Amino acid sequence: MKKVVLLSCAVVCAATFAACGQSTLPTPPPAPLGSGIDAANMDKTVRIEDDAYKHVNGVWLTKTEIPAEKSAYGAFTELADGAEKNIHDLIEVAAKEPTHAAGSVSQQVGDLFASFMDEAKAESLGMTPIKGHLDQIAAIKTVADFARVSGELSAIGVGSPANEYIEPDAKDPSANIVTFIQAGTSLPEREYYLSKDAKYVEIRAKYVEYLTNVLGLIGQPKAAADAKAILAFETEIARVQWTPAQSRDALKTYNKLAVAKFNAEYPGFDWATWIRVQGLDKAADAVVSQPSFFKGFSALAAKTPVDTLKAWLNAQVVIGEGRLLSKAFVDANFEFFAKTLNGQQAQRPRWKRGVTLVNGSLGEAVGKLYVDKYFPPEAKARMEKMIANLLEAYKQSITSLDWMTPETKKEALAKLAKFSTKIGYPDKFRSYAGLEIKAGDLVGNAERANRFESDFQTAKLGKPVDRGLWLMTPQEVNAYYNPVQNEIVFPAAILQPPFFNFKADDAVNYGGIGAVIGHEIGHGFDDQGRHYDGDGKLRDWWTKADDTEFSKRAKMLIGQFNAFEPLPGLHVNGELTLGENIGDLGGLSIAYKAYKLSLAGKPSTTLDGLTGEQRVFIGWTQAWREKDREEFLRVIVTSNEHAPSMYRGSNPLTNIDAFYEAFNVKPGDKMFRKPEERVRIW
Repeated sequence: MKKVVLLSCAVVCAATFAACGQSTLPTPPPAPLGSGIDAANMDKTVRIEDDAYKHVNGVWLTKTEIPAEKSAYGAFTELADGAEKNIHDLIEVAAKEPTHAAGSVSQQVGDLFASFMDEAKAESLGMTPIKGHLDQIAAIKTVADFARVSGELSAIGVGSPANEYIEPDAKDPSANIVTFIQAGTSLPEREYYLSKDAKYVEIRAKYVEYLTNVLGLIGQPKAAADAKAILAFETEIARVQWTPAQSRDALKTYNKLAVAKFNAEYPGFDWATWIRVQGLDKAADAVVSQPSFFKGFSALAAKTPVDTLKAWLNAQVVIGEGRLLSKAFVDANFEFFAKTLNGQQAQRPRWKRGVTLVNGSLGEAVGKLYVDKYFPPEAKARMEKMIANLLEAYKQSITSLDWMTPETKKEALAKLAKFSTKIGYPDKFRSYAGLEIKAGDLVGNAERANRFESDFQTAKLGKPVDRGLWLMTPQEVNAYYNPVQNEIVFPAAILQPPFFNFKADDAVNYGGIGAVIGHEIGHGFDDQGRHYDGDGKLRDWWTKADDTEFSKRAKMLIGQFNAFEPLPGLHVNGELTLGENIGDLGGLSIAYKAYKLSLAGKPSTTLDGLTGEQRVFIGWTQAWREKDREEFLRVIVTSNEHAPSMYRGSNPLTNIDAFYEAFNVKPGDKMFRKPEERVRIW
C-alpha cells in the first residue's frame, strides 16, 4: 500500500507545477539493465566447453562453506534464508500489535511463535505435554485398538502406517477424492533398512541408539529391547513398500476402492476404524497408491506382537513431537535426524525453528503479510509476459516436432492451450478462524494446528473442487505443476535473483525463472504428466507409435543420469529422477526459444562480454549452484525425485544444440555429446 500512496503523491506534485505555469520536472532515464551474471562466482580457468557448472560457479564453490546449521547451501537456500528473516520480522511486528484480539492473525501468529520461544517452559514440562498420548498407547490391548489410536494420533501429525492427501480425482477432476499412500518407516527410504552397505548398517545402529534413548526418556522399562523390535518391524514394513521410482507411476498408483471394502481387501488391520476416526469416511471411494503395501502391512500388523506395535507408536509420538519438548528430546532428534542422516553440524537457532513452525501452521496467514510487504506488483506483470512467451515457444516446438504424429500433436496442443497459471499468491487467502492458539501451550498449539489442517482437507470431500486453492505458500522458494488441475504455480518468494532479477536484461531471466516456468510446463509432458489431458484427467491420449518413441528418448535420458556417481558406489537413479530431468531439459530448451521470440528478430545485446544467447545458459547454471554434505547427498540420491544440483545445472546443456552454437562447443570438449546421443523430446 505504501508504494501506491507514494505514486499518487508524485502525480499530485507534477499536476501542481503545471497549474502554476512552471515546467514539469524531467523524468530521469531508467537505469540500464545489467547482465545479471554473478561474474565474481565464475572460475575462468575452467573452460565452459569442458565444465559449465564449474566455469559458472567454481569460485563460489571454492569459497563457500556450508553453514553448520545446514545440510546443503545454494541459491535456493539463500533465498529461503532471506524469506525466513523477513517472516521473522513480520512475526515480531504482528506480536506487538496493540489490538491483538483473540483469533486475529496477529494473536495467532504472535502467540504461536512466543509459545515456541519459551524454552524455559518447555524444559520445565519435560514429557508432560505428550503423557496423554502415551497413556492412550499404554491402554492398547489389541491390533484393533492399535488401529484406532494410530488413526486418532495421525490426525494431529503423528506418524502412521499410511498417509493421505485430498485433491481432484485423476479420473474425474471435477470431484475431490482421498488418496492413501504407504508410510510406517522413519528412515528416508527403504534402502536404509535393506541395504547391506556398511554406511546403512551404521545408520541403522545409530537409529537403534536414538530409539533406546528417547524411549528411555519417556520411561519405557524395556527401551533397548523395544528399539530393536521397532527396527525389525520397520524393516519388514520396508520390504513391502514400493520403491520411490515405482511410486511415481501415475497409472499403477491409481487404484480406486470403495472405502467400505478396505477391511475385506486388506485383512489384518482395521482400516475402517483408522479411516473413520480421521473423518475420512465421508467419501464412498478412495484411491490406494500402493495396494500390495496395504495388503502386506495388514498381514504384518496381524502377526506382530501388540507390545511391539505399542512401542512403535510411542516412538512415532516422540519423533513427531520431540522438537517441541525439553532439551533432551530436542537434542536427541537433532543428533539422529539432522546430524546422522543429513550431516547438519549444529542445531538451527531457536527463532528459525519457530518461524518454521509458524509457517507450517499458519502458512497463508503469514503469506499475506509477506506479500503485502515484500512482493512488488510489477513482478506479476513481467512474469505474465514471460509465461506467454514460454507457452508460445512450447506451441511452436510441439507443432514442429519431427517424431510425433499429427493425432498426438493435436491432443498435446489442446492440453497446452488449457494450462492455467498462478503467480505470487492466491486470489483469496485462507482463513484460520476457529484455530485456537493459546499463549504458553506449545504442543497443544501444534496439535490443534495439525487437526485444523486435517479438518480443512477432510472438508473438501463431497464438495466441488476449489481451483483457487494453492499447494504452496507465497513465501516458499519453489514452484509446481499440478497435473489434475493442469496448472503451473509460482510463489512470490522464488521471484528474486538469481531466478528473477528486475535489474537484469531478459536473457538471464529466461535462463533463470524462464527455465523454471518451462520446467513446470514441461511436467505436463514428462513421463507421468503426459498421461493427463488438458482437463487434468488421467487417460491415454497417445498413439502407440508416439508412446514408443517417447519412451525411447526417455530411456536415453535415464542412461545419462544413471552414469552420474556423486559418491563412490552411489549412482543417481535415472528412472526415479526422470520427470524432473525431462522438466529441466524441456524447460531450458523452451526458455531459450522463448528468449529468441522475445527479441522479435533483433540481435541480442552483448553485456559483460556475453551475448544474450550465452547469458541464457549461464543464467540457468548459476541458479543451480549448491554444496551438499555427503549424508544429505545420500538422502537425495536414494529417495528424491530431483537429481543433485550439480547435474541439473550442467547436463541439460549437453543435450541442447543452441548451447553448442552459443559457445562453439566442439568434439574433444568435455561437454560435447555426439548429435545422435543428445536427447531431444520437446
